[in-house]
Amino acid sequence: MSDKLQSQPNYGTSPKNLKTYLIGFVLCIVLTLIPFQAVASHNLSHATIYTVLFVSAILQLFVQVICFLRLNMTKDGLENTLSFIFIAIVVFILIGGSMWIMWHLNYNMVH
Repeated sequence: MSDKLQSQPNYGTSPKNLKTYLIGFVLCIVLTLIPFQAVASHNLSHATIYTVLFVSAILQLFVQVICFLRLNMTKDGLENTLSFIFIAIVVFILIGGSMWIMWHLNYNMVH
């Protein structure tokens, strides 16, 4: 029976284990509480709050991708990771380009 479990493909992801999920869960909770506290305390400037929100969101994205999607840079997982990076770049170009177009349209309509 153990041979049957070992022969199942992992599709390029790292193996599932409870430790990885718990670490990811705790890190996500911490990375959610940090910006919540920054906004709720009203002790920081607006620029600092936006920076804390942005950095926490990016870090939480990486935690979720690594811990829950289990993407990695091993030989087997490289294809999945590269496809994820490609999709992230395309989404960034679409959203960034749309925001740039909207900003220019707003500027040209007002002035």
